[in-house]
Amino acid sequence: MRVVTLLPSATEIAYALGVEPVGVSHECDYPPEAAALPSVNRSRVDPEASSAEINDQVAEAEASDGVYAVDKDALAAVDPDLIVTQGVCDVCAVDHVLVEEAVADLGLDAEVLTMDVHSLADLFDTIERFGDALGEREAAAGLVASLRDRVEAVEETAAEASAGDDESPRVAVLDWLDPVMVAGHWVPEMVEKAGGAYDMEDAGAHSRPREWMEVREYDPEVLVVAPCGFDLDQTRENLADVTDRPGWGELSAVQEGRVHLVDGHHYVNRSGPRLVDTLEFLAALIHPERFDRPPADAVQSLATAQR
Repeated sequence: MRVVTLLPSATEIAYALGVEPVGVSHECDYPPEAAALPSVNRSRVDPEASSAEINDQVAEAEASDGVYAVDKDALAAVDPDLIVTQGVCDVCAVDHVLVEEAVADLGLDAEVLTMDVHSLADLFDTIERFGDALGEREAAAGLVASLRDRVEAVEETAAEASAGDDESPRVAVLDWLDPVMVAGHWVPEMVEKAGGAYDMEDAGAHSRPREWMEVREYDPEVLVVAPCGFDLDQTRENLADVTDRPGWGELSAVQEGRVHLVDGHHYVNRSGPRLVDTLEFLAALIHPERFDRPPADAVQSLATAQR
């Protein structure tokens, strides 16, 4: 089957099921060989800009032709049987409506499969749906079983680590810096499974801008900085967007040395199989005495990042 995956998480799922796509999005870079595949869409936003500039560019794009465009010539050239896109966020990847319009305009005989992931359960369901569509049902079932086992292992160890504690540590995950946004979707659920309290957003809710005073009043004891689409280098470049804000040094997480940078592009904001890696990273940041230290190319403490 000829498959096009229009978001990085779909590309990762395809490879995990043993299927190499014939076309991908401009952001698909994992596994590394995916970056060499034909790209069938493009972004109208400069991904190398600052967080404030990107926010402005996104607003301008959404007010006109949208953040993403489908390259119809490239899509026709790869002639897919199945196109996988998403309906979660217009900023994260090309929306399914644009894809369906392109398929109709080109007269392609292609099914469009839409990912709509807001939780780990949604992810597992999506993998199984993807497996059915690809004829890889057994591989999908095996992948989901393995991921579920890892989730259960984290929950059991986190529960043991929290036994006897009156309260779980307050955790906040920032997935944008200017304006400040607190991560929603699958993040609240994962923090709670990892043994933390996440009271700034409900599980499954969309991420949304917040006043900085809300973060100060919540006063996280563990603060994770993981801007959407930013790797660690770009996150470090934009750190002043939060570290220069009033009261930054008074936050409990800052005073206790529990501010961590996470590669949001590859982990926190990408709803593929590596969300379970992210769960394990979060557990290690909340209960470092019970979990293995995350790899340095995915997670850094603020102190390390500022050296």
